[in-house]
Amino acid sequence: MPELTITFENDINISAQVGDTVYWCAPTVSSGFNTSDQTSTTNDNMFEVGPISGINNTLNTITCNASNVSSTTRPPIGSFILFSKDNSVNISSPIGYYAQVKFKNDSTVKGEMFSAACEVFESSK
Repeated sequence: MPELTITFENDINISAQVGDTVYWCAPTVSSGFNTSDQTSTTNDNMFEVGPISGINNTLNTITCNASNVSSTTRPPIGSFILFSKDNSVNISSPIGYYAQVKFKNDSTVKGEMFSAACEVFESSK
């Protein structure tokens, strides 16, 4: 399987893991801001590179299994690179049967709490 190594000028996002899928798009300038041209309802300008097979934080590089990347879909310099996690493995919702919360103000100054929320769902029967 062909591999593609992408080098970054800055640190790689700490959430990136082997197995995450890498995508790229070319940013455009709109009103002084770099944006992605998402004028269509499809992702015509979003290209999949492939799953991450290796990360080197010392060199700021990621290596991808790029079986579907051709010379026309290779990310050019200056592309916006993003990654997506497999939601069947990386579930970010709470799982369990019990939760307890205690709010405490250790300050001598009066404080107000405007909102508190929690996510609840049945994870098993």
